[in-house]
Amino acid sequence: MTKMRLGIIEHIDSAHYLPEHETCGIVHGHTYKIEIVLEGEKQENGMVMDFYEIKKAVRETLKKYDHKLLNDILPFPSAENMCEQIHADLSEKLGYPLSVKVWEGHGKWCELNGLE
Repeated sequence: MTKMRLGIIEHIDSAHYLPEHETCGIVHGHTYKIEIVLEGEKQENGMVMDFYEIKKAVRETLKKYDHKLLNDILPFPSAENMCEQIHADLSEKLGYPLSVKVWEGHGKWCELNGLE
């Protein structure tokens, strides 16, 4: 069997504020880019996992965050806490080692890499 990595990218729009933060303490929004990479063995059918199934699982998970006030979901909705929560949800749902990268707008990101 051959070990391979598969990746997809999805986008969500959400609002948040960081309690007691000097500049981010007021409600504001971001377009988040969510990158998912999973790793597994290539199966007899020639695939590690069907991209359709990966996208379906990721979209189901991200519905929780899309067009929401993130403070209703996480007490302190930093990119780091979002990344950690999305990683936990998808690890359970997909059943493969994976990496999650959350881009908060342009040029700012957090990654939790469970591949290494």
